[in-house]
Amino acid sequence: MTLQQEIVGNAMQMVVVNLKPGQTVYCEAGKFLFKTANVTMETRLGGPSSGGQRQGQGQQGGGGMGGMLRQAMGTAMQVGQRYLAGESLAFQYFTSQGGDGTVGFAGVLPGEMRALELTGSRAWFAEKDAFVAAESTVEFGIAFQGGRTGMSGGEGFILEKFTGHGTVIICGAGNFIDLDPADFGGRIEVDTGCVVAFEEGIQYGVQRVGGLNRQGIMNAVFGGEGLSLATLEGQGRVILQSLTIEGLANALKKAQGGDKQGPTGGLFSTHAG
Repeated sequence: MTLQQEIVGNAMQMVVVNLKPGQTVYCEAGKFLFKTANVTMETRLGGPSSGGQRQGQGQQGGGGMGGMLRQAMGTAMQVGQRYLAGESLAFQYFTSQGGDGTVGFAGVLPGEMRALELTGSRAWFAEKDAFVAAESTVEFGIAFQGGRTGMSGGEGFILEKFTGHGTVIICGAGNFIDLDPADFGGRIEVDTGCVVAFEEGIQYGVQRVGGLNRQGIMNAVFGGEGLSLATLEGQGRVILQSLTIEGLANALKKAQGGDKQGPTGGLFSTHAG
């Protein structure tokens, strides 16, 4: 069943979801905005990948104490992953009872929202905190990039992963632009904080900005990008945001009289309050 939703607003968008009787949508704790009285709300530690349909299958196949133990271990592992990733530990589930219901969700930063339709053929990856809400048929997971990519990439070490069928709604800061690396010779290089989401099949990596030479040092110190850029290669959909969380934080600091970037920005950024 396709999720009926409408994204409204401009500078800080929100999404209004219409639920059919018995239809369930879940969100990350803190993203709920409003609901009609006939929509029930339940908070759970487990997401759909350790509960929902899989949970029901596990109970049918094994049942008893063994099934309960496997379910508890799966939930604990999922919660542990989200804790390590700095994500919310709980999800809120909304189900319409006795007729159509309405639920509203909002992000936490000024910016856009986007509804992604999963068909089961490709997963989607998104930056931390991009997730807003999804149908119960969409599974939420954590993807650890690991290795050299994660150690040098900062923002790219931990990603949210969405699989299954149905609609998932994500948000970001500023305005969105959709790109396909295949339209630009197969590769684009992006500020690491500007990557919102990309389809499975896109190769994500991190590269150093220049070498350890005069120009490389100038890029790092005065360019404001630090030492690394994200690289996206292949063919598929990529969503970028025009505003980074760090950039927003720096602007607010500067407005309050403390320039977090300092006169040189980038490598020599200051963090004075």
